[in-house]
This record gives sequence, C-alpha cells and structure tokens, in this order.
Amino acid sequence: MNDTDRAILDFENEWWRHSGTKERLVQERFGLSATRYYQRLNRLLDDPEALEQAPALVNRLLRVRDRKAARNPNEPARSAVENERDEPRS
Repeated sequence: MNDTDRAILDFENEWWRHSGTKERLVQERFGLSATRYYQRLNRLLDDPEALEQAPALVNRLLRVRDRKAARNPNEPARSAVENERDEPRS
C-alpha cells in the first residue's frame, strides 16, 4: 500500500464533512476520475494491508458491497463507494 492508497482510505472516512460533491473532491485531491477512484478503492478493499490500516472502514464498505451484490445478482458489480450511496451509514 502506498501513500495514495492510505490517503484514499483516510478520505473515505471524512469526505462527507466537506462541501461539494464527492466526485469533485476526488478530482481535486487525487486527480482521478470518479470511475478510476472507485476502481482503486474497490481493489483496496481486497488488500489485507488496507484491512489492517482501516478495519472498520474496509469492513463497512465490504458489507455494503456484499449486500448490493446479494440483492442484484444479475447486475454488473459496482464499487463499494457507488453502492454506499444507496445505503444508510451504520
């Protein structure tokens, strides 16, 4: 895991505290399109180092991803963050 990966995990814990859309914040902070950001975050969710670094966040996003996949088995997989938009925070 590199510094950008750690920054992405940190951002996921606090992005909602900032004004503006998440996609705009992602572009400004990381220089990534929303799609690329979500792809990278999704890969991080399967990284044991990410789980070690931010267990509560990773486990929450994995639960969201798994719930969505179970509800919509024929729908193409979306990233955990895209899925999280449809789920209440717990």
